[in-house]
Amino acid sequence: MIAQLPVVVLISGRGSNLQAIIEQQQRGDLPVDIRAVISSRPGAQGLDRARDAGLPAVIVDPGRFPARALFEKALMEEIDARAPALVVLAGFMLVLGSDFVRHYSGRLINVHPSLLPQFKGLHTHERALQAGVRYHGASVHFVTPDVDGGPVIIQAQVEVRADDNAQTLAVRVLKEEHRILPEAIRWFAQGRLGLEQGRALLDGRPCMHPEGSVP
Repeated sequence: MIAQLPVVVLISGRGSNLQAIIEQQQRGDLPVDIRAVISSRPGAQGLDRARDAGLPAVIVDPGRFPARALFEKALMEEIDARAPALVVLAGFMLVLGSDFVRHYSGRLINVHPSLLPQFKGLHTHERALQAGVRYHGASVHFVTPDVDGGPVIIQAQVEVRADDNAQTLAVRVLKEEHRILPEAIRWFAQGRLGLEQGRALLDGRPCMHPEGSVP
């Protein structure tokens, strides 16, 4: 039996990716112990999802700190108090500084709504449509000081339809996020996934994507 992996999840909004993690954990499909859900926004819906699941729901509001460094120090203290083996950014809408990222090197992952390295940053669906790409999707990656530039763990792609707008495309991409983020967490919990010398390795071999398939 695989021991439960201690995890802290960071959110800023609705928490739908958090909900996907919670549901798989509750079904016994994901061997994690979610020790806290921390939000950068006091009114985030994801906090209610955490409370409904009986999880500690914590707010660390950057607006309450006079400097970003003080906010990140407080956030780090809240995380470290739970001693997680993995920190998951699940719709956390702030760019974290290099010192923070390095502190959690190899145990900090993020889900991003594009097929990285395409469309780093915000408004990915609008930009994908404007660029006229045939395929769009989602990526889970290790977080490094290079924003949205860390090694990709797993990707999922969706075909861009002729009648798509940003909202319809976002719905299909989000469905894939809900699938691949728990998968990456599962691999980490199983001891199969790691970051070594700047590469994401699954079972000792470089992660392959799209779909995160391995030879």
